[in-house]
Amino acid sequence: MGNRIRFGIIGSGWRAMYYIRIARKLSEVFEVAAVVCRTAEKAERITAEFGVHTVLSPQECINLKPDFVVVAVDKMHIAEVAMEWADYGFTVLSETPAGMDRETLRKLMEAGKRGAKLVSAEQYRYYPENAALLKLLETGILGTPHSLYLSLAHEYHGISLMRAFLNLNADESFTVQARVWSFPTVETMSRYEKYTDGRIADKTRMAALFAYANGTFCLSDFDSEQYRSPIRGSYLRLSGERGEIDGYTVRWLDEANAAHCEALDIKTRIVATGDPNPNFAEIEEEVSVTLGDTVLYEPEFGLHGLSRDEAAIAHMLGKMKAYADGTGEAPYSLADALADAYGAILLREASAEGTVKPADMKRDYK
Repeated sequence: MGNRIRFGIIGSGWRAMYYIRIARKLSEVFEVAAVVCRTAEKAERITAEFGVHTVLSPQECINLKPDFVVVAVDKMHIAEVAMEWADYGFTVLSETPAGMDRETLRKLMEAGKRGAKLVSAEQYRYYPENAALLKLLETGILGTPHSLYLSLAHEYHGISLMRAFLNLNADESFTVQARVWSFPTVETMSRYEKYTDGRIADKTRMAALFAYANGTFCLSDFDSEQYRSPIRGSYLRLSGERGEIDGYTVRWLDEANAAHCEALDIKTRIVATGDPNPNFAEIEEEVSVTLGDTVLYEPEFGLHGLSRDEAAIAHMLGKMKAYADGTGEAPYSLADALADAYGAILLREASAEGTVKPADMKRDYK
């Protein structure tokens, strides 16, 4: 067990628990050195519930010498705490977004220039189905992708995906226009509860057009209930000169220009966990994703009852020690994380102001 990847967790909220669950399920690979909590009461509860070591001060965690630290605090303080731990000399994997405003993004960029190793846990590219599609795109099956309809994730997560599917650099300039609507919707699930009483609340839906300087574009569409609700689905349609991905159906031309159409074969299994939280009571775990005889995805660490989100985060955790040691690349670059956060800022401004917002990373963050 001495070769396990050891990390500290700063924070003890909803997202922090994902890292604890991953370490428990992949105990031969990962070890939580400590969870830094703000109160003794919270520390005692987490130790009792998860059996992990908790501490109340940064110094106690520093003394344990983890390979790197994970920052999982609230959005408004993620960047500040990440830079603080970078100043302590640690490589940092922090929850998303990288920052919530322009000044914070400038500070993060300057910290990166000074050598701080800051990584955002932007995991959506590593979801099994997304990772499989991106691997398929690397074969050139669609030719050059040029247009995308995306309804998979919100704001910075969605921007990360659209740049990946359209093969865009972090500094690609673009314009964005957006609008938000509000609709009454039956609530079905929160982070902690399942609702069956038919309660209705107003929920938002944002539609946006991202037009990139290289001529590609993305229509983004996301409902605020989409992540958990069983009555809201997710979808993408990516078109290129030689084919198209429509949901998980692939249409393409072979070298002889003969047309083919085949759906991805996505094999999953259901794992009952006994977790009292309805979000985690049953886990749908990806076993494999294939197209014909081509394997596009298999679980990196084998089958351990990991959800899509956990499998994606586990992939990033697995790359962090090599990055911290200087023997591997970051699982997600700071430039990419800043581009995602910057795009999300402009998206919010465009929807609030009803204007087209131009974006140019080279100009705004030179």
